[in-house]
Amino acid sequence: MYQASEHYAALYRNLRPRLAWRDGGDFPAWRERLHAALVEALGLPAMAQDLADHRPRAERLDGETCDGFVRERWQLWVEPTVPLPFYLLKPADAGGRPLPLVLTPHGHNHPHIYAGISHSDDERRSMQEGQRDIAVQAVRQGYLAIAPTTRAFGATRTEKDLAENKLSSCRTALMHGLLLGRTAIGERVWDMQRLLDWALAALPVDRQRVAITGNSGGGTVSLFAAAVEPRFTVAVPSCYFCTFAGSIGSIHHCDCNYVPGIMRLGEMGDIAGLCAPRPFRAIAGVQDDIFPIAEARKSFSHLQRIYAAAGAPEACSLFEGEGGHRYYSAGAWPFIRAAFDAQPA
Repeated sequence: MYQASEHYAALYRNLRPRLAWRDGGDFPAWRERLHAALVEALGLPAMAQDLADHRPRAERLDGETCDGFVRERWQLWVEPTVPLPFYLLKPADAGGRPLPLVLTPHGHNHPHIYAGISHSDDERRSMQEGQRDIAVQAVRQGYLAIAPTTRAFGATRTEKDLAENKLSSCRTALMHGLLLGRTAIGERVWDMQRLLDWALAALPVDRQRVAITGNSGGGTVSLFAAAVEPRFTVAVPSCYFCTFAGSIGSIHHCDCNYVPGIMRLGEMGDIAGLCAPRPFRAIAGVQDDIFPIAEARKSFSHLQRIYAAAGAPEACSLFEGEGGHRYYSAGAWPFIRAAFDAQPA
């Protein structure tokens, strides 16, 4: 009898990715080849071609003074038809001096939660118990923080999904994107790059200290954005880093996770390896049912070999939280602080 799980497991087991890291290889040459292939797989060249004449512009909508920081609402036209909402959080005593910057893309929840805003008891519990007010945590560390809307969430849902109060429009975004040679992850990476362009041009950012961190789907965006974009000097994806085969290849996940042919290039550890030698920390929950810890450990073992080949074996680490699928602040901020402190003045 046909067994779907056995069929797909056999496909993954027999696959020989053409750009997976193999010990003894030439790291710079490998990184260049895989980076080019990843950018193509995500659909970023198609977006660059379509948007060659577009110049993003930003608009400030409003702002408020909070306890120790200022929170502003903005939108950035990442495409002519896509005003992407984001929150900008600044320390109250920032002045005009250059500060580190942290981008905090969110996962499958509401954008405002990362900026410390809740509209219900359920949202407040989710934010507090899962430590999901990540942009607020960043600004309380003394950093500038940008909490962007992940495309296909919030105000970037379809009109129908907005009317029906559905959490996301991920499937619609993926399917329309595939028709155009795009992917949902690629569009989100594009958005992070355009936000970074704007921040570096408009804000007093310390360019040597730019981190990206988010949980779950925000971890996805954090990993891929840092793999593609070297201006992110530190990457801390939470509750995503795993193996493709052992997570999105075997456990039900949202459509937005899938990049056509990604496993023919390499595994997730290879994608993360494109961050080397920059500081990289994966955060995982030992009780996370959808990104299993055993697979995260396997992927990290592979990543360690890549970082060793890059001459930076101490620059990558795995933090294991005791609980499930949530953010672990203790695994993020000491690591980011140490990575920022290690940068030359």
